[in-house]
Amino acid sequence: MLAAGAALVPATAANAHPDADRVNVYPPIQGSSTWDRFGLSAPASHHVVFGNWGYLNDWSVDIYRNPGATVVSPFGSKTTSGHPVAVKVVTVRPGCATGNLADGGYRIGLEARDTTTGQILARADVMHVNRKPSGIVVGASVGPWTKLGETGRFRWSSCYQVNGDSGAHIHLEVINQHRYSCYVRRAANTTLNDLTVIGVAGTHHTGQRQAC
Repeated sequence: MLAAGAALVPATAANAHPDADRVNVYPPIQGSSTWDRFGLSAPASHHVVFGNWGYLNDWSVDIYRNPGATVVSPFGSKTTSGHPVAVKVVTVRPGCATGNLADGGYRIGLEARDTTTGQILARADVMHVNRKPSGIVVGASVGPWTKLGETGRFRWSSCYQVNGDSGAHIHLEVINQHRYSCYVRRAANTTLNDLTVIGVAGTHHTGQRQAC
């Protein structure tokens, strides 16, 4: 199983951020990728295993690309009100409960902050990252195209049940600082590109796994 990242009991919510202060979420893989290739990981039902601020994350999805593709931050560079967004690394650890990178690679956690208001908008956990560069450490600032690592194929385990290169994927989870983010509903096996919006953080939805 994947390694859990937080307690399951919610902590006290942070102060709300403005409704207009939203940031788009894009595929965490540079170039072409595939949404929910096999129809098994749609956000409406896909497992959420990590957490931040004492909450389980809001939603998750698997995005596919054969091994060797560049993995990047999924957060946009500006909010919908035009404020610059800064992203920093908050988690770097083996993603699987075994602690062995061979079982599923790295989990890299990212935090998006509105630099105009100073408010934290959201976090994302990018899981199954291979070949992490040495500069990707907790506290590092990353831009939209900063390389976090690559897609990889890991050995079969309860954490990573993949038996071919076409099954290589990034498991992405997103969570708001306050209330809930949302995902953009789409059909299985949909092709994505760098500018495809797959979700929105900073929204005020009322629960987990809600479509925008």
